[in-house]
Amino acid sequence: MENKNPKFDEKKFKTVRENAEEMYKNIGKIKCPYLDDFVHFNNEGFEHLLFKSWNRGRSEVEQYNRLRLLHLVPEIITKSHTLQEYDERNMLVRQKVNSRWEKRAKLVRYYVFVAIIKEVRIKVVVKEIEGGVKFFYSMYPSWIEFVDANGNKKRKLSSTDFEE
Repeated sequence: MENKNPKFDEKKFKTVRENAEEMYKNIGKIKCPYLDDFVHFNNEGFEHLLFKSWNRGRSEVEQYNRLRLLHLVPEIITKSHTLQEYDERNMLVRQKVNSRWEKRAKLVRYYVFVAIIKEVRIKVVVKEIEGGVKFFYSMYPSWIEFVDANGNKKRKLSSTDFEE
């Protein structure tokens, strides 16, 4: 995915992505006190940081914003004693069955934890597909503090659909 922003640093992005991927591979699973269960860090979670949905990528700027904060996710999950959002719905889910991909109707649950770290409000989404384990699915800054032209501290809101 090509970036057209002249201020975007491709070298910095590549370094952040490589570091995030290496860190992510080493997590495995961590215990979440609220869920009283393990949250697994599988390939689907990392892929979702890079792609909005199957075969539909995110911009490099959006990937960079998520990947540079990824190291905070384990801390947020291991310290979460309160659920901030919850969603449950029946969905068609792509699953590999007998060596081929099929879409099957499954109950999907989303658990959302929120933390404010380094002046960034971060949402972490844990996903559970009926019959499977709970796994890290996504994270994104929900608002970011910045200083406007007059020197006032402001917050810029950001939100997204759990599947997006």
